[in-house]
Amino acid sequence: MNFKCVTELKSFLVSSNPSATVPADWQIVPEPCPDGMNGDITVNCFRFAKLFRQAPDKIAEAAASFLQQHPDILQAERVKAFINITLKPAALFRDTVADSTKLMESVSLPKTAQKRVVIEYSAPNTNKPQHLGHVRNNTLGMSLAALLSRAGHDVVPVNLINDRGIHICKSMLAYQRFGNGASPESTGKKGDHLVGEFYVKFNSELQKQLAELRAARPEIASKDDEALFLETEAGRAAQKMLQDWEANNPAIRELWARMNKWVIEGFNETYRRMGVKFQHTYLESETYLLGRDFVMQGLEKGIFSKREDGAVTVDLGDLGEKVLLRPDGTSIYITQDLGTTVRKAEDFKPQMQIWVVGDEQILHFKMLFAALKKMGYPWAENLHHLAYGMVNLPSGRMKSREGTVVDADDLFEEMVKLAREATIERCGAENAPADIERRAELIGMGALKFMLLKFNPKTTMMFDPQASVKFEGDTGPYVQYACARINSIERKAAERGFSINPASLDWSLLASKEEKALAVCASQYPSTIQTAAERLDCSVLVNYLLDLAKAFSRFYRECPVLNADQPALRDARLALCYAARDIFADGLHTLTIEVPEAM
Repeated sequence: MNFKCVTELKSFLVSSNPSATVPADWQIVPEPCPDGMNGDITVNCFRFAKLFRQAPDKIAEAAASFLQQHPDILQAERVKAFINITLKPAALFRDTVADSTKLMESVSLPKTAQKRVVIEYSAPNTNKPQHLGHVRNNTLGMSLAALLSRAGHDVVPVNLINDRGIHICKSMLAYQRFGNGASPESTGKKGDHLVGEFYVKFNSELQKQLAELRAARPEIASKDDEALFLETEAGRAAQKMLQDWEANNPAIRELWARMNKWVIEGFNETYRRMGVKFQHTYLESETYLLGRDFVMQGLEKGIFSKREDGAVTVDLGDLGEKVLLRPDGTSIYITQDLGTTVRKAEDFKPQMQIWVVGDEQILHFKMLFAALKKMGYPWAENLHHLAYGMVNLPSGRMKSREGTVVDADDLFEEMVKLAREATIERCGAENAPADIERRAELIGMGALKFMLLKFNPKTTMMFDPQASVKFEGDTGPYVQYACARINSIERKAAERGFSINPASLDWSLLASKEEKALAVCASQYPSTIQTAAERLDCSVLVNYLLDLAKAFSRFYRECPVLNADQPALRDARLALCYAARDIFADGLHTLTIEVPEAM
């Protein structure tokens, strides 16, 4: 919020305290006045006590005296170290929504604060379709990329598809044995769904063999499945297939390439529906050996050590010792990540790299970043793991190998179905709009994304599809509806021949509490975008849009727009509506959510 009176208060406080050393980026950031208090905005003087080396109450007393004489202010009331300010309507709107273009342009950070950022997200395995967990990952990743871009950063979204390894061989082995030449074309199934069925089939067969093994050898019955994996015929066969793949066996490589192609084509359909786009996609089959050379260089420089059994390790202090190469010289997961991270740094020269990965990998990324710092890469100080919590459903947790996951594509269909039903319920089946399918798609997919972004990423959340599509409450459709309602107001204004001239608007007519509160809330949009980008947290923007929608609802309920008492009042209220609509549309777009023209 760039209020003239606050800017001049800042200069007053600095000039009144000439001995204070004030940093160049020092700002007074007013907040909306709390409910139950008189005023439009509040200035908190507790924040200036350390800066000016004075008691907050004393600073507030001086500030209030200055503001009480300011021509823009009706009242400045000091409450302890807080100052509640009531602005003259003309001044309030002049400094908030009167120049909507300037307000929207001020969203971007200064050029000096803008960075090139590589953000890696999605990272699916090519042995199964994407599920609800992937949907949260994709939503967090694509929305964070859009948010950072809106704040002015140069963002490079990338994907790393995990297309090799024992888990891939499990699907391949099951297909070899039970596929009977099936293909997406012959079965009419998406390729990722088809391959996923064989991953489940492998696990089913493995469980049978494990049960037989434990029954035949009671002394090993207490060992877990992973410890007994190579004791089973299926486990040994899958391991042999992985060895054959690494040895470039032509038949195995051909089957691998064919099944991976099916899955990736299926992934791309899922991505298109979500609006997911990547600037570059890395494949693990092309990157898994990259890190080995870097590890050997570190060994030569004495950064890493070789154990007696031949394994290469790194001492990461409090994080412990981490193996980087096995005794037989083969790479492990972190080895690949070392190489891929260096490759991304070389490919895009970013000033920051972000990984959107579940919180079960927190230790892995701490070790990865520590190892890269130890290798002396200066950019290793600017690596960030955006850890997120699990998504649960009322029915409980999901398990891919058991086939109990909520498939992403099925979830999309369910969300669109629920949105369609909710729309028809509002307007009646006989009045269903001609574009009902398009509306249902935008509302359903928007509701899904909005709900997944509503909580801080670290939160383990419960997702309720039916609750997320409600048009009332803290939902995406509630915000979409506010925007669509303003579109409807604009259409009706045009039908009645109403048009507004921004240069002749009389903002001083908007003196009600609801009108002023909506303008103050609208003025917070730039700082909200910048705060959300700084925190790497789209929930900041989601909750702001909910607050703005509530402020608009209160305004619309109390202040007639098209039927205002006089044309000048009507035009000012129309302009206020349009300014709010621009923020709704821009904010939802920043969250990668589209807005129907009507709902």
